[in-house]
Amino acid sequence: MTADSSIPEVSAAEERTTLQIPSDATPLEPVAMAKAVPEAERPSEDTPLAREIADLTRRRSALAAEQLPLPPATRIFTVANQKGGVGKTTSTVNLAAALARAGARVLVIDLDPQGNASTALGVEHRSETPSVYDVVINDEPISGVIQASPDFEGLYCVPATIHLAGAEIELVSMVAREQRLRTSLLRFLEESPDTFHYVFIDCPPSLGLLTINAFVAASEVLIPIQCEYYALEGLSQLLNNIALIERHLNPALMVSTILLTMYDSRTNLANQVAQDVRDHFPEQVLKTPIPRSVRISEAPSYGQTVISYDTNSAGSLSYREAAAEIARRGAPN
Repeated sequence: MTADSSIPEVSAAEERTTLQIPSDATPLEPVAMAKAVPEAERPSEDTPLAREIADLTRRRSALAAEQLPLPPATRIFTVANQKGGVGKTTSTVNLAAALARAGARVLVIDLDPQGNASTALGVEHRSETPSVYDVVINDEPISGVIQASPDFEGLYCVPATIHLAGAEIELVSMVAREQRLRTSLLRFLEESPDTFHYVFIDCPPSLGLLTINAFVAASEVLIPIQCEYYALEGLSQLLNNIALIERHLNPALMVSTILLTMYDSRTNLANQVAQDVRDHFPEQVLKTPIPRSVRISEAPSYGQTVISYDTNSAGSLSYREAAAEIARRGAPN
């Protein structure tokens, strides 16, 4: 072919080709629609997560519908356990916040030199802050050191500072050293223009003079017990010490409440410990255990209780239920 040869042109008729379908061809069937899955074959909604959500919703509704009774006279609790890490401070501040949220007027006395209750309630407790040390050692009135917690109206705190660490030694040589907190607290409650319904005293993890002051000042003891074996070992010693104080210093003192903390229902150990405690103390143990909860641990880092930090969490609901049970039970006769 030469360079100047021309390419034959394609006619328009040949360019347009039409697909011819034979008249006798079988027509295509329409695509079948997806059949509905029978109800019996659908995934069940009764899953662990669904059950947990339903349970939390039910508990929230029950708490919202309940009006907690207020005690006719001030109930004074000492929250004590010489074993550390069982949830004393956590239980103190969250029970107090739960009762304040329900309309009670509550005072928390932080008697632990670490000052963790003061931190959780969002009150100032630097070294120069007037504190419970001044009350116990220097006879400062509680009205001069009390602070309102920003969490809830009606929630107050007597803070602890680092000075309290030396109070044990200073108390040794003082007159009526076991009665100093009691004297100051009773005077404050008598002179206060507003009635306090509950007082919670947070103790250090020891059985020294500060804890003895707390036992003498209170009428009820609340013992948090971690759902582990070691928590049971020191319980008999604690009960013996409470009996001694009842016999010699405070005849009105009694163990009214035991709270199971850090409960994990998935483990056999936690269930066994909980059952053992309930068998030995059927009247004192609250029905609601406090579960292990990240929200409970997070709240103090924001200067809050879990009641205000995440009021709808499982940990918050458990403390609110425990507080409601304490309110319904009333003071022991």
